[in-house]
Amino acid sequence: MAGKKFTKLRRLNIATHRDLGYFFSSLIVVYCLSGLALNHIDDWNPDFIITKQHVAVSSGLSGSDVNRNVIDSLGRMVGETKYKVYDVPTKGQVKIYYDNASFHVNFDTHTGIYEKVARRPLFYQSNLFHRNSVVGWRWFADVFAVLLIVINITGLFILKGKYGIGGRGKWLIAAGLLPALLFYLIHQLT
Repeated sequence: MAGKKFTKLRRLNIATHRDLGYFFSSLIVVYCLSGLALNHIDDWNPDFIITKQHVAVSSGLSGSDVNRNVIDSLGRMVGETKYKVYDVPTKGQVKIYYDNASFHVNFDTHTGIYEKVARRPLFYQSNLFHRNSVVGWRWFADVFAVLLIVINITGLFILKGKYGIGGRGKWLIAAGLLPALLFYLIHQLT
């Protein structure tokens, strides 16, 4: 009797592990990609690609008479046709704001810097979920975290014998704790 219950429990464990693993496999990859990106946030911007272009500005343009025609002319130089707003931060300069871009022109040096911001494909979207920036996502993320624990625990009991948790599995579990423990101890000592 106990053997049949154990067999049923074992089959349920394997099925739970398999089905939850399949169900969450895509989301696990999304979180892993986002985690890699966010781990290196000091090395690169995981959300946006920012491009800068230095532009030579016609010497015929002057900052003293900035008007809509001058703004439109400057916009055409960088491929922009519709600006949101512009301002004059200092005499002889103008900064024009577009959707996802800006153009800062210095009339005295006849130069400009055009900056364009674009969402980094795949990473921008995955980071929204990883940082819980989507309204209501936090509750799903909590369920996901709990079910990752379930996937982990059920996985521990799939193999039997010398390759299972009673054999080398227990040693691999202990070894898996070592990197976190080591970094924690180093952190405490510094």
